[in-house]
Amino acid sequence: MNYTKWHRVGLLMILAVVLSSCKLGRFVVYNFADIKDYKKFPSRALVSHERKFRFDSTSNGKYPKAIKVGNRKDSISLDRLLESHSTVAFLIIRNDTIQYEKYFKGYNRESIIPSFSMAKSVTSILIGCAIDDGLIKSVDEPVTHYLPELEKNGFGKVTIKHLLQMTSALDFSESYFNPFGEAASFYYGRNLKREVSKLKLKGEPGKTFDYVSGNTQLLGEVLASALKGKTVTQYFQEKLWTPLEMEYDGSWSIDKKNNGTEKAFCCINARARDFAKIGRLYLNKGAWNGRQIVSRKWVEESTKADTTEGGADYYKYQWWLPSANGDFMAEGILGQYIYVNPEKNVVIVRMGKNGGGVNWSDFFIALAGYADRH
Repeated sequence: MNYTKWHRVGLLMILAVVLSSCKLGRFVVYNFADIKDYKKFPSRALVSHERKFRFDSTSNGKYPKAIKVGNRKDSISLDRLLESHSTVAFLIIRNDTIQYEKYFKGYNRESIIPSFSMAKSVTSILIGCAIDDGLIKSVDEPVTHYLPELEKNGFGKVTIKHLLQMTSALDFSESYFNPFGEAASFYYGRNLKREVSKLKLKGEPGKTFDYVSGNTQLLGEVLASALKGKTVTQYFQEKLWTPLEMEYDGSWSIDKKNNGTEKAFCCINARARDFAKIGRLYLNKGAWNGRQIVSRKWVEESTKADTTEGGADYYKYQWWLPSANGDFMAEGILGQYIYVNPEKNVVIVRMGKNGGGVNWSDFFIALAGYADRH
């Protein structure tokens, strides 16, 4: 290799180091959210329980072996449909029994997959646990009771409920394509507390639904303040990971290695089967094998449509409501889902490399009703 080539290589190496040291550089290098992102960020560990809960399974599950999707005239096997639409893990659980479990594209039962925004639903559960524990008084408290530094930014009228409902009027760009927007700063940045301290409002709270991740990160900060020294991951371990007898270790990504802050809006890293247990907990109204983990009242309040104070009829307390029939789901970018249908006693987990161009909520609803017809 001649001097010019070595010079070019050296410049590229220096550029890579400089870029990787800042938010913009990480945005350029990583480009966009990816299913392997759990490897890019530091994290806090979640340790599996010595006793493992495992779903029953059957080889005679009632699910469609071949189905039609969209405008297709012919039927396609469920396996082929999932694999051809960027799915890496798919579980159908009915009556506590795995009816269908398949992995694709080199993934298997032990593969770690990031939750992305499904973490928002988990953050909501932890807020409910904190209310049960008396650490937070109610959803009607102003967030400034826990984050007084935001008073100067006009947050005195913003309540915890506004954050849960996504009706806070937060001035926040949710675009992950904009390297200078808040979403990129929250995802790729290394100082979430500083980014939170800069947040402002663009209107009156309680008027309009606007889905932005800043609301959930604020919930995470409220929770962290209420915990008084315990990390959000430690509380997650105590209230959910251990009681639900998770099968595998997991983690929650943080912004930096030393005294980092959990990315409450996005980044829990786990296996598909353990994500399914979050669905089972809410399917059973917050109870787990006879023990009430989070109050039934909180579960019902969290998953019932409420259009007052600007709320949307398809979203409640960090859970999506895909129909008017009592079903609900956690959803993450790239098509990560925990779908729960209490009427059919069904939990479905779909994890993917991307959304795959499928309307998954309609697909889940159809699958949940299939067993009753066959």
